[in-house]
Amino acid sequence: MKFSQITRRACLGAALVAASALPLLAQAADPVVRFILPNATGSGVDAITRAASPALGKALGANVVVDNQPGAGGVVGLQQLARSPNDGSVLSVVSNNVVIFPSVLKSLPFDMPGDFTPIAVVGATPMVLVVNPTKMPVKDAKEFFAALKAKPGQYNFGSGGNGTILHLASEMVLDAAGAKAKHIPYKGVGPMVTDLIGGQIDFATAALPSVQGQIKAGQLRAIGLLPAQRTAAAPEIATFAEQGLTNFEMEAWFAVIGPKGMSPANVKKAHDAVTAAFADPAVKDVMAKQGNTIKVSTPEQAQSAFHTELAKYAALVKKVGLEPQ
Repeated sequence: MKFSQITRRACLGAALVAASALPLLAQAADPVVRFILPNATGSGVDAITRAASPALGKALGANVVVDNQPGAGGVVGLQQLARSPNDGSVLSVVSNNVVIFPSVLKSLPFDMPGDFTPIAVVGATPMVLVVNPTKMPVKDAKEFFAALKAKPGQYNFGSGGNGTILHLASEMVLDAAGAKAKHIPYKGVGPMVTDLIGGQIDFATAALPSVQGQIKAGQLRAIGLLPAQRTAAAPEIATFAEQGLTNFEMEAWFAVIGPKGMSPANVKKAHDAVTAAFADPAVKDVMAKQGNTIKVSTPEQAQSAFHTELAKYAALVKKVGLEPQ
């Protein structure tokens, strides 16, 4: 074989190798958008974000990475978000925990919402109070409250952390019913649910998506929904309002935020992606099955909502007598 033939074959082989590597290089060059979640895996926000991740990635033209950073009820993850680049490469999905913190914590390593950019309030997710059916063999709100009042302060309940929406929700139910129980805070919803199933705690309030499977499996029993209306995702679960807690309603909302100082262009890009992702048919189907109501706000509406909700939850915290820690 002549040298020229060897050279031509070598060049052809090298070209083929290079061509086959192009998709890998392109894939490696794809931008990444990291969603820092100040919640543990297994939480309602986690379930929502992971369900929407493929559609969010498509809309953003990037690979979406979900980064759970629980701790201190969510303060750890939010502190990390506040310190992140404000170029749209780092975002977060949060619950209304973020507007409760200023009322229940004596000090925070950030200002809410001043150190963040609200992009959209995306929707609301129903909360449900569930019991361990062995520890509390009750079937409805009437039996649940009777059990609590028969042994005041002897039952305990869990939450994803002090001052979280799940903690406040249980306190609101207890306050409305004139009952008392001991609060056990956890470092996230996942550990809380594990201990509830195991019998280390007696009851808890959780986002419906985070306990749907356990309710269906009979590991947990639903006592009542906290929103005013039943949900099509679990039509068999009655609300507390229809079980005698008059004028009682509480809902968990979720929103997309970024670090402080995002440019209008990056806010628009993120907002457009959120709008497109939650309008995706596959995502809409999952949201409906989880019981979530989707209504994406504008960035301006989100900014206003954060300030309004801060005042609302400050009043609720005062009402139930939670002391800042």
